[in-house]
Amino acid sequence: MFFGNKPAEQEGRVPPNQRVTDGWPVLHYGNVPYYEDLSKWDLQIFGQVENPKRFTYDELMSLPQSNSKNDIHCVTGWSKLDNEWEGIAVKDVVKDVGIKDTAKFVLLHAEEGWTTNLPIEDFLRDSSLLAHTHNGKTLTPEHGFPIRVVVPHLYFWKSAKWLRAIEFRENDVPGFWEMNGYHMYGDPFKEQRFSWD
Repeated sequence: MFFGNKPAEQEGRVPPNQRVTDGWPVLHYGNVPYYEDLSKWDLQIFGQVENPKRFTYDELMSLPQSNSKNDIHCVTGWSKLDNEWEGIAVKDVVKDVGIKDTAKFVLLHAEEGWTTNLPIEDFLRDSSLLAHTHNGKTLTPEHGFPIRVVVPHLYFWKSAKWLRAIEFRENDVPGFWEMNGYHMYGDPFKEQRFSWD
């Protein structure tokens, strides 16, 4: 773990009051789901779309694969630089659902009823990914296996682990942590950690 002044190569990459770590802390609320049979897993897309969709795991994995490299920043104060991800670009996942003009926000649904919200333009960024691999290794259950969202420009709680559904909405609603005092948007460079920030 790194503490102290930031090396020159990190300048501009690490938000205020973050510490850089080489590890990857495990933080979550509730239980960790363990999947023994992925034939029972699915991903649903619904809400303000013309063509609601349900992907099996195999159908999702048959979509074009993408790679990305980015930094991630946790609201609890750690940053992990130069993460390499493999997965499916969000734009490839939603390209055939016919997102309606009325869709302005996205609510991500994960296991055990966990949710998080974000504006549609943030979810549809080129950097947004549904990831299954991190630094060349399949995600562990603790880090979101089989699929987690990666939205690297926001605090990492917005990158939902154990994704099960994507809901396109007309209006913004708070997700789990947002209902419990976290910021509705979560820009790490503006330190939007809590609702009063």
